[in-house]
Amino acid sequence: MVIRICLCIALLFSAVPAIAQQNIVIVLDDSGSMRENMRSDRRTRKIDAAKNALRTVLEQMAADAHVGVVSLNGDRGGWLLPLSQVNPSGIDSVLRRIQAGGGTPLGEFMKVAADALLQARAKQQYGTYKLLIVTDGEASDKPLVAKHLPEIIARGLVVDVIGVDMRGDHSLATKVQTYRRADDPASLTQAISEVILGETSGDDGDATEADFEILAGLPDEVAAAALSALATKANEPIGERGPAVPPDSTQVAQATPPRAVPPPAADRRMTVPAPVEHRSGGLNVLSALGGVCCLGVVALVVIIGVGVVLVVKK
Repeated sequence: MVIRICLCIALLFSAVPAIAQQNIVIVLDDSGSMRENMRSDRRTRKIDAAKNALRTVLEQMAADAHVGVVSLNGDRGGWLLPLSQVNPSGIDSVLRRIQAGGGTPLGEFMKVAADALLQARAKQQYGTYKLLIVTDGEASDKPLVAKHLPEIIARGLVVDVIGVDMRGDHSLATKVQTYRRADDPASLTQAISEVILGETSGDDGDATEADFEILAGLPDEVAAAALSALATKANEPIGERGPAVPPDSTQVAQATPPRAVPPPAADRRMTVPAPVEHRSGGLNVLSALGGVCCLGVVALVVIIGVGVVLVVKK
């Protein structure tokens, strides 16, 4: 019971909508192949279609949203726009600096983007945290992608990928939360819009009666595990300490069809583990101690009451 009460309190504190905000870092492929014209529109280069789509979408973002843009071959560590509040007047100047040319080190800059999101989450705790990859080809550092992606997903960040005018699906298609194909400028704008603007603010992760009803029948071990999950934030940089990553973790998230429903928000609710068989152990001792304390308080109240009655009679 003590554990359930603590868990309810944690849920209440996690339900503060005023703190929730959108945080997204866009990893933009500016490799040499992005200079090529789109097959459906020979007058438009892939990089120009991507820049126009980003301009259109970013100018529509909420004023309190935080956005960052990273390119694969830019200077300043790849950051074109550090993760910060959107400034519509500065978007155009940022995008004009993008020039396609170079390789496709996706793995390296997935880590750069994810680390920035984790650092932001460590400070504000609540909100949605997304990494959007816009690319037209496979990574030149596939070992790094294979190394970093499971950790990024295990830390609760949402990863969306848009394949720009690719002849087939990207290798990340079945390993991230959502994958979309964009074979022309219009579908590219639509895909980016669905990822960035598709979510509404109707679900801020508020705790509801249903959340507390779920807790009512939980064994102590399960409630304790859920409380631990709420209290522990895996916000260390990718490649450092963090949650254990199962070997097949990248296979958990399945791809969705192009332009499907907007991708899910980053996990902000309590995930309830499957019920487990009740076992005796430390938690039973904790429960027993809690019960003894409660009895002690009751006994103290009774003794004080009796003392008052005796004094009054005298």
